[in-house]
Amino acid sequence: MFRVAEFEKVSFEQFEKDWIKHFPQTKDVRAVYDSIKMPKRATTGSAGYDFYAPDDITFEKGKSILVPTGIRCRIDNGWVLSVYPRSGLGFKHRCQLDNTVGIIDSDYYNSSNEGHIMIKMSCDAHDAGHTAFVASGDGFAQGIFTQFAITVDDSADGIRDGGFGSTTK
Repeated sequence: MFRVAEFEKVSFEQFEKDWIKHFPQTKDVRAVYDSIKMPKRATTGSAGYDFYAPDDITFEKGKSILVPTGIRCRIDNGWVLSVYPRSGLGFKHRCQLDNTVGIIDSDYYNSSNEGHIMIKMSCDAHDAGHTAFVASGDGFAQGIFTQFAITVDDSADGIRDGGFGSTTK
């Protein structure tokens, strides 16, 4: 097994800013931050690192929720973290990432938002009024590290500084 990455928490200041933007009704952001669980694998054979809900989250049919995880990841060059919904949420509730697969590049770690991994999901259940509830501390997404290669004539020289879609800004 290769050891190519390390998960960390973002600063409280970064988390508070991002969390309040998406969950303004939260009374005690510090308690949410303090309860953040680091991603981990459930079994020795698991490929995915489970990302845990920092607080109770309800995914309503037809609505998207952006979840600031409080997590960032230092990733070695030549590797990427791909993020997917937990299979149970997809299978039982048709919860899916709004961008299908989240790609966390190694240079995202140094972005001005501290490389804060935020996961946007929707519930596309067939029945009206359907919701999927994820309790604080329960897994809702998973990340898998994958090695990648570049072409012989690659000439990328851009510098990242931002989140979703920042490589084209």
